[in-house]
Amino acid sequence: MTLHVRNAQQGDAGLILEFIRELAAFEKLAHEVVATRSDIEAALFGPQPRAFADIAEWDGKPAGFALWFYNFSTFRGRHGIYLEDLFVRPEFRSKGVGKALLQTLARRCVTEGLPRLEWWVLDWNEPALRFYRSIGALPMDEWTVQRVTGEALERLAGS
Repeated sequence: MTLHVRNAQQGDAGLILEFIRELAAFEKLAHEVVATRSDIEAALFGPQPRAFADIAEWDGKPAGFALWFYNFSTFRGRHGIYLEDLFVRPEFRSKGVGKALLQTLARRCVTEGLPRLEWWVLDWNEPALRFYRSIGALPMDEWTVQRVTGEALERLAGS
C-alpha cells in the first residue's frame, strides 16, 4: 500500500468539491455548502489563487485533502499557514493519511520559515482532538471565534 501527497492541480476542482461535500456531511453541515466547481476552480487555480490544496492518494485512489491559505501574525511579523479543511475518507482513516497531510504542511512551514500552522476543530470531534493532541497541537481555549455573515455583514459594510 502506498500513500502519496501531492499539490492539487487544475483538474482537481471537482474532486476537491467532493471532499468538501463529504466533510460537510460528516460535520452535519451539508446544507451550508453553496460552493460550486467553478468557485473552487477560480479560488485555487485562477490567475491569483488565494487558497491552495494538497491531495492524499492511497494506491492511486483519492483518500483525503487539506485546503489551506497563508495568514499573517502581526505579533510575529510573519506569515503562517491556516488549515481551512482537513478530511480523510472513512475507508482510509487510521492509515496515516491525515498525519501525512499535516506533515506536508508542517514541512512547508519549516521550509518557508513560517512560524506556525493552525486550524479549528469542532469540539465534539473527539477522534480528531485526540489525534491533534498526539502530534503536539495545543488548544487555544482563551480565544473565541467571531464571524459576521449575511445581513449582519451587509449592515456592517454600510449598505
